[in-house]
Amino acid sequence: MFRLPPLYAEPQVLVLGGAGFIGRHVVAALGHRRCRIVVSSRHPLRIDARLPVGAVRCPRRTARFEALQSAADWDVLLDGIDIVVNCVGILRQRGRETYERVHHAAPAALAQACAARAVRLVHVSALALHDEASSRFLRSKLAGERAIQRSGADWRIVRPSLLDGPDGYGAGWLRRLARLPVHAFPADATGRIAALHVDDLAEAIATVALAPALRPGESREFEFGGDVAAPLGDYLASLRGRDRRPAWQVPVPGLLSRALAHACDALHVSPFSFGHWELLRRDNVPAPNRLGEVLGHPPRTVGDRPFRASAPTGRTTPAPGAAPLAN
Repeated sequence: MFRLPPLYAEPQVLVLGGAGFIGRHVVAALGHRRCRIVVSSRHPLRIDARLPVGAVRCPRRTARFEALQSAADWDVLLDGIDIVVNCVGILRQRGRETYERVHHAAPAALAQACAARAVRLVHVSALALHDEASSRFLRSKLAGERAIQRSGADWRIVRPSLLDGPDGYGAGWLRRLARLPVHAFPADATGRIAALHVDDLAEAIATVALAPALRPGESREFEFGGDVAAPLGDYLASLRGRDRRPAWQVPVPGLLSRALAHACDALHVSPFSFGHWELLRRDNVPAPNRLGEVLGHPPRTVGDRPFRASAPTGRTTPAPGAAPLAN
């Protein structure tokens, strides 16, 4: 695969959503590479406590995706930038921050601006997007991907499975749920999850962002997951810990689960949403899993006990003789 030197000697990398769960870990991963980092956020002067210690002095720029709807809107943000990593996403809509604006229109405009300026774009999306989805969250993500693919930019799309990490809203919620004596989950959540640690994802994104140009025919799409896949119930059991008794698992009927997801969306409580309910009904597994290829080493273990019912997600370590996408 790709080898050094990178495309730029010391590129300037703009991390959009640099104070979010994925973004701040990407900033940390880039901090160990030869590059200059610019952190972007809705409120760039209020994020010191959320940034890695070494990134507090990084230049910052304001990015409000609901207002960045044309290529020209991105001119100031892209000034002097060589590479953009877009980690922005919303779980629920608020006012003008709609799925259509944030997940589709703004990334489409960004890709057009990157194409005009010869700026590389790394876009973080999601696995298991499909045309039949009822969720506007999922449909907007897919529309954003397709707009980027048509843009003519030097793009890369990263699709991670479920993320684990000590400072994530959804990850923390699942770990607290796992400690309870009763695990209630949708009965139709039969899709497999290939959970991976956010630090592995961040390292992989940094490597993809800084790697040399693709050769003709090489894939621009990177699907990442851990080395084990299992349904949600088994994943929760793996998070529970080796020293705890198994929890009592209570499958919640599908229609009731759907109603609860809509209620959570309406009340803006918990990370459980209608979009996630739809995702849990399908496999959320990379095909193929390119994590080991990009990292050059096996991924971190997620969970404290083995999955009771599991399956490998595909190759997660480099093939013999293959050079990793290392930086």
